[in-house]
Amino acid sequence: MFRINYFSIDIIGSIIKRMLFILHLNLHVMKRFLLISLMTALLATARAQQPATDTIWAYTGFFTQQFNQTSFTNWAAGGQNSLSSTSIFNIQATYDNDPILWENRLEMAFGIIRSEDIPIRKNEDRIDFLSRLGRDVTERLAVSGQVNFRSQFARGYDYSGDDRVLISRFMAPAYLLVALGMDYRPAENFSIFFSPATGKFTFVLDDTLAARGAFGVDPGENVRSEFGALLTLLFSMPIMENVRFSSKLDLFNSYERYTDVNWEGSVNMKINRFLTTSFLFHLIYDHDIPIPIYQTINGQQVQTGTGPRTQFKQLLGVGFSVNF
Repeated sequence: MFRINYFSIDIIGSIIKRMLFILHLNLHVMKRFLLISLMTALLATARAQQPATDTIWAYTGFFTQQFNQTSFTNWAAGGQNSLSSTSIFNIQATYDNDPILWENRLEMAFGIIRSEDIPIRKNEDRIDFLSRLGRDVTERLAVSGQVNFRSQFARGYDYSGDDRVLISRFMAPAYLLVALGMDYRPAENFSIFFSPATGKFTFVLDDTLAARGAFGVDPGENVRSEFGALLTLLFSMPIMENVRFSSKLDLFNSYERYTDVNWEGSVNMKINRFLTTSFLFHLIYDHDIPIPIYQTINGQQVQTGTGPRTQFKQLLGVGFSVNF
C-alpha cells in the first residue's frame, strides 16, 4: 500500500524553495545576461534559417544551465548545505569568403552560490568577445587583425572583513587587446596568432577602485595603456566520443614590463541530447595586479603584503544544454 512520507516531502519542498530563492536574487544581473543571450540566439537562429545556398556565414553556439546542490539532515559527520547555479552561453559567427576570413566569438557566464548562513555570492562572472579578420597569404598563413574584450556583469566583493568591500564591477576591470599580426593554422582546429604590435588597455571605470590603483592602473586614473607583443593559441577538438576539449591561451609581453598570461579551457562531456557535464578552468597571471599575501601567525591568517600571484579558478557541473 502506498504511504506518504511527510518528512521526505518536507525535505523536497525545502530544496525547491532554496532553488527558487537563489534564482530570484540578483535578478537584475540575470536579466541582463539572459537578454543578451536571447537576442544573440535569435539572431543566430534567423541566420541559420536562410537558404542553404548562403554558405558565406556560419553560426554555432550552445547554452547550458548547471545546478549543484548539497544538503545534510541529521548528518552525524557534519557538513554545510549549499546550492549553486551557473549559466553559460557561447556563440560563434564566421564569415568565410576566400581569401577573407572573419571570425567572431562571444562567451558569457554567470553563476551564484548560497551556503548555509552565508548570503548569496557570485562564483562565476565573465564576458569575453573575440573578433579576428584575416586575409589569406598562403593556404595556412594569413595577415590578420584581432580585437579581444573581457569584462564581467556584476559587482564583486571581498568578504574577508566584517563589512563587504567592493573590488570589481562591470568595466572595472575591463581589458581590450587590439593587435595586428599573422595567423598560422597548421590544422583546422588549431590557430597560432602572433602580433609584434599590440595595444593592451586596462579600464577601471569606478572612481573608488581607480583611486586605490586597482588592477594596475595608476591611482586616480581610469585607463592604463601598454604596448607589446601578443601570442594567442586557439585549440578545439573532440578527444573521444561525445567529449570535446577547447582552449584559449593569451601571452602578452609588454615591452616595458613582464609577460601576462590568460588561459581558459573547457572539457564538455555530452551525456545525451540535453544533459552535459562540463569542466571549466581559468588561469591568470598579471604582474600589475596586486594579490593579498597571507601568512599563518600564532594560528591565524594575517595579511603581510601584496604582490603578483597566479590566479586559478575551476568549475565542474552537470546541467541542461542546448546546441544551435
